[in-house]
Parts: sequence; structure tokens; C-alpha cells
Amino acid sequence: MDETHQGLAKLKAILVHVFTASGVVFGFLALLSAINNNFPACIFWLALALVVDGFDGTLARRYKVDVFTPNIDGAVLDNIIDFFTYVIVPVFMIYNFNFLSNTFALPISFLILLVSCFTFINKDLKTEDYYFTGFPALWNMLVLYLYILESSQLTNLITIIFLCIMTFIPMKFVHPLRVVHLRKTSIMMVLLWCITTVYILISGVENQIIFYTWVLVNLYFLYSTVHRTFFAKAS
Repeated sequence: MDETHQGLAKLKAILVHVFTASGVVFGFLALLSAINNNFPACIFWLALALVVDGFDGTLARRYKVDVFTPNIDGAVLDNIIDFFTYVIVPVFMIYNFNFLSNTFALPISFLILLVSCFTFINKDLKTEDYYFTGFPALWNMLVLYLYILESSQLTNLITIIFLCIMTFIPMKFVHPLRVVHLRKTSIMMVLLWCITTVYILISGVENQIIFYTWVLVNLYFLYSTVHRTFFAKAS
């Protein structure tokens, strides 16, 4: 590879890292929205951060960032941003938007933060076929579900404690973009989930067809977790 092509390849690799780093900007905007008590804006910015996180790994492999930017640790960068957008911002949302009673809001926030530290240092977090082992600190998703379902503070408390425990239980949670088994189906389900979720956030749950479609999509991913954990061999 001549110097011109090598320089172009390095530039593309650097731009991939910049794309990854943009997630922290979206996370900060989500935090500002939470401070301003604007929940829909929080979800919007966290969704953009989630999109970045969903595609940056594919781009990193395609443009060989480990080869052309060997002095930059993309995995560390990704983990820093993920901890901010998947944990810190959602925990602040749980605390700030009164998803828990005043009695439990602060200690449960501490619990989530501490438990999530284990998630990010767990070397066995992913299986060889790219499933997550244990609850993968998807607290950004949890706040969305608590908001849509309008669950009680007691239900929220029980759910959060349950998920904290599930962090240490070797259940297999599907990564829809990387798990090969039923990948096309999983991606279609993700798209359907996005469409129905956006509709529900805008219009509420009055449309029963949309709402129960959303529920069925969630049941599909629950089925994937149970099936892979208890009945299927690695694929």
C-alpha cells in the first residue's frame, strides 16, 4: 500500500473513532435534557447514542482501526462512552424523574452504578457466539420501558433489583446485530421495535394493535434469551 492510500486508510480509521466519540456528546445532551426535565428529549439523544454504538463496531472492523490507528484503543473509548450513556445518564433519569420513591432513589442509584461496574470489567461478558452473559447494563432501555408502561414505584424497585441480580446470572441475552443465529429475523424485529416504540412515545398506548405488536416484539427477544440459555447449543 502506497503512502497516499495508507494515509487515506488512516484518516478513515480516525473518522471511525470520531464517530464512536460522538456518542458521548449525545449522552451529554441527554443528561442536559434530564436536568431540564425533558424526558422525550433524553430518549431521543440516548437513541442516537445507541445508533452510534450499534454501528461503530462494524465500521471499526471494516476500516481496520486496530491496524491503521494502533495507538488508539477503540475498545476503551467504546466502554467509556457506553458506561456514560448506558448507566450514568439513565441512573440520573431514574433518580430525577421519580421512578423510585425518595426512600429508595439514592441507594438504588448507587446499587445500579456499582453493579454496572462489574458488567464493564467482566471478561466473560460475551460468549463466543456474541450473546451477552447476564444482564448487560441496558439501563437506558429500562428507563424507556418504565416510562411507556407507567409502572408503579414499587414495581420499578422490584424490577431494578431483579436486573441487578441478573447481572450475575449467566442468562444469554441476544446481540441482534452480531449473533448469527436468526440474525435477519432479529434485525427485522429491532426495526419493528423502533417503529412501534417511536409511535408509542409520540401517540401513547391507545392504539392497541401498535402496543401489542410492541409487546410481541419484546416477547421475541425474551424467547431468544430463554431458548439460547436453556435449550440451544452455541451457534
